This record gives sequence, C-alpha cells and structure tokens, in this order.
Amino acid sequence: MIERAKQVFAVEIGGLEKTRDSIGASFVKAVRLILETVADGGIVVVSGVGKNLHIAEKMSAIFSSTGTRSIVLNPVQAMHGDLGMVSAKDVLVALSFSGESAEVNNLIPAIRRHGLKVISLTGRPDSTLAQMSDIHIEIPCGKEACPFGMAPTNSTTATMAMGDALAMVLIDAQKFPVEDYAMNHPAGAIGRALVMKVTDVMRTGEHLATIGPEATVLDSLMAMTKAQGGSAVVVDAKGVLLGIFTDGDFRRVMSERRQQEGDPMVAPITRYMTPKPLFVYDDAYAAELLKIFEKKRIDDLPVCDRSGRVVGLVDIQDLPKMKVL
Repeated sequence: MIERAKQVFAVEIGGLEKTRDSIGASFVKAVRLILETVADGGIVVVSGVGKNLHIAEKMSAIFSSTGTRSIVLNPVQAMHGDLGMVSAKDVLVALSFSGESAEVNNLIPAIRRHGLKVISLTGRPDSTLAQMSDIHIEIPCGKEACPFGMAPTNSTTATMAMGDALAMVLIDAQKFPVEDYAMNHPAGAIGRALVMKVTDVMRTGEHLATIGPEATVLDSLMAMTKAQGGSAVVVDAKGVLLGIFTDGDFRRVMSERRQQEGDPMVAPITRYMTPKPLFVYDDAYAAELLKIFEKKRIDDLPVCDRSGRVVGLVDIQDLPKMKVL
C-alpha cells in the first residue's frame, strides 16, 4: 500500500515537472490578456465540468483573493441563463484536459457571441477546445495515476498548479500589495496576522522589562520577574536598544558557573547579553513577526521606533492568545 501511494506521488511529481518545463509563450500571452482584461474593468471567468469545475472554483478563488477579480461559470447553468453574468470586457479560462468535454465546448460559441476571448487549459493542443481558443496553454503532464488511466489525478494536479502559477505571476505583474491581500482576508489567523500591527501584540509598560547596561544579571532577573516575561531588554540612557538577555541566557550562565570565578549574579549584564539583537520596527505587520520567529527560532523580539528606541517586546507565547499563530 505504501509503495503504491508513493507511485502516485511519483507520477504526479513527474507530471508537475513536465508541465512546469512546458511553460512558454502561450503562458505569457495569457497573462497579458488577463492584465488587459483587468485594466479594462473586466473579470476572469473560469469554467469546467466534473472535477475541473472544482478546480475552476479553486482557481477563481485564488484569483479573487490576490487582486484579479474572478467568477466561476458552470457550463451547464450558463446555457440556461447564467451567461447573463458575463460581459464583453471579460475573459474566459476554460478547463478540460481532453479538450473534448461537450458541456465546455458547447459553451464557447455562446461565450464568443457575448464578446469574450477564450484561454483554454488542456492536455491536447489538437483538441476541439484548444482549436476554438484564442490562447491555449498545454498541460503535458502525461498519464493519470489511476490504474485504469481514467480517474483525473495527475491532470487535475497539474491544471491546478498552472492556475496557481497564473495567479502568482499576476500578483507580481499587478504589484498587488499585502495590505490589499489583508483586506480580502479579514477572518481567521491569516487575516489577523496581515491586518494586525506589531503594536497590537507587543508588550509595553509594566509588562516590558528594560534595564540599563550597568545592571547585573540579578537586576535583569528581578526585572523579568516583575514584568512576568522571559527576557529583559538592555537600553542606553535614551532608550536605544543595546542588547537582550533571556531566560535561556540565564540557564547558560548557570551552567557555566562552576568554570567562573566570583558570583555571576552580580556580573554586569553586558557580559552575558546578546548585543545588537534582532528587532522589528513598530510599524510592521504581525505577519512579519511570524516569519522572523519561524526562520530564526527565537522566542522574544524587541520592538523599536525608527530612531532605534525600544517601545515594546513581542513574546511568542502571546501570539496564540492574539489568535495570529
């Protein structure tokens, strides 16, 4: 069973690689046509039948959420009134791996009467749908993973990936900003992370432990205890960030205690702090915090204003409470 499952992955990975390597001039033409459509106030209409209708829904959703307005058109319902949803300014993206789906092919003449141009994604450049299209993007993924060679598996994966590629290239081409992405995702952890600023999640006031460079290790522990945090930020007389001392640093101090002369608790904090630590500016979004915490594997991050003065601290333990992690 495990071996068969791995074979399915191998087939689909191979199909993705073949499809990736086939991307060329027709893909660029499709992107340019979509950009022209959006600039003219039109929308991207995505259609397919069967499994491809589900892919059309996903493709349209990712277009819409990333700055390219889009709707899904069921080809059967379209022939019974839903064609009223489209206009001559729009463009149709038609999905059919065989290129011979009757429901989709029957839709094309009606779509053209409404003035739309057609981009098709099929596995056969000589198919009926490909020949009826203004632009054809081939999906040369090869055979299905199904033992009968029939159930859409490899083809649907590759078609979905091509839709993702179109959407991501359109993000770059339209310079779609993260702020607009956040506006389209107001709910859930993703939306909160994109909408919320660092100032919404950072610790300040009595919950922010700050000490001067003349402080001792004991002073830092007292400050951390009072703030109920796991770190103390070291600042100069003007509040500019100098370093950070964490409970992890303290554990390292104590583990080295036997090798040191004197009491490390009264040693200056500058001996054990992390100088010039990573920090984030106070006008950053919470999403940037998540990237830093994930990449750098740290637990505490000072927050500074543009002059370098410490204005807060983000503790990774606070993020789940704010529902951004």
